[in-house]
Amino acid sequence: MPTEVRERILRATYECVARWGLGKTTVDDAARQAGLSRATVYRYFPGGREELVTAVIAWEHANFFRRLYHEVRGATTLGEVMERGIAFAHGAIRRHEVLQRVLETEPEVLVPKLTVEAAGTQEVIAAFLVPYLERHRLAPGVRVQDAADFLARMALSYTGSPGRWDLDDPEQVARLVRAELLAGILPPATVDDETKAGILFHRARRRGAHPGV
Repeated sequence: MPTEVRERILRATYECVARWGLGKTTVDDAARQAGLSRATVYRYFPGGREELVTAVIAWEHANFFRRLYHEVRGATTLGEVMERGIAFAHGAIRRHEVLQRVLETEPEVLVPKLTVEAAGTQEVIAAFLVPYLERHRLAPGVRVQDAADFLARMALSYTGSPGRWDLDDPEQVARLVRAELLAGILPPATVDDETKAGILFHRARRRGAHPGV
């Protein structure tokens, strides 16, 4: 099946990048790792090495968002989906050994390609947040799409550069989301309620108690 072969090539290319880096991975390496001929790789990626490298970055980018979706899909409130998403994304990026190594050794190769992928990322996140925003009463004058765009932009910003916030601490993530991101989006009383509920939830989890207790 064409899709299965393409996936096989991309997975093999990723394994080569993990071993040798982006700059040293060749079409021959990917073909050998996948157990396919060089001609087969070119059939799927006629642009050669440049197209293959771009495709494997997009492939891993998509894999990351599938994992992110799995992490947040059980969230029932806007605050919860933001908390889960930011905490997961921050941790996943920090623990991604291949990404961190390539960013350290070959930033000039990776960063421009990541910039291209990131161009549509904010739109995807904003679209995902819209249904959650529609369930809330927003602050006066706030439009759903504007709020979704703002939250998506800020989530990406804090994930990459958390500043004074410790995103490994669930209580700090809860405070960040509800005190800084949702403030101005939701009415103050709603933000206060969600802040208290979020912090109590995480404290209960730390104690090993059921959040509802």
